[in-house]
Amino acid sequence: CTVPRLRTETRDARRQRFVDAAWRCAARQGFRDMTLDAVCVEARFTKGAFYAHFPSKEALLEALIDDDSATVLRLMADLEGQPLSPLERLRRLTQALLERGSDVGRMQVRADLWAALFTQPRIRRAVNRAVQHRRGILRTWIDAAIEDREIERLPANALASVLLTLDDGLVLHHALDPSAFRWTNVSR
Repeated sequence: CTVPRLRTETRDARRQRFVDAAWRCAARQGFRDMTLDAVCVEARFTKGAFYAHFPSKEALLEALIDDDSATVLRLMADLEGQPLSPLERLRRLTQALLERGSDVGRMQVRADLWAALFTQPRIRRAVNRAVQHRRGILRTWIDAAIEDREIERLPANALASVLLTLDDGLVLHHALDPSAFRWTNVSR
């Protein structure tokens, strides 16, 4: 007896349902405490279906990293497609990244992710790839802003790192003390 193969579109849609379900579960309980059973219930698929798409919970975390990274890269591409000055592009990206802090699921996963970086080399490599890609795009925007004399000459890589770190640092501080600040105030 052979199992029929799913079309690529169907397979991708099912995989995305697990990813979306994991975001919702993580919003309620954090990634670390989230169970695969809860994700399967949320996605309305069996655990067997889960393992057809992901070999482990760690692989699901990698998928969440990729999904989050794709969201940021789409945002960056949208900004690149607009007739904005390089400085305005940097401002709008920073604002959008800070506004993402109000997404509880993403915030929970990102906080749990920082803990996983120290114990899971595979996760560390996935995050490093995503950050390096974003930093590279930001460097080109910063170099363009310097060339257009919108900002002073400075090390573009350092400013790109500061912008990315601001976002991550706020997520970590919020995980430590959710009452320390309001995301709406920070993004203002």
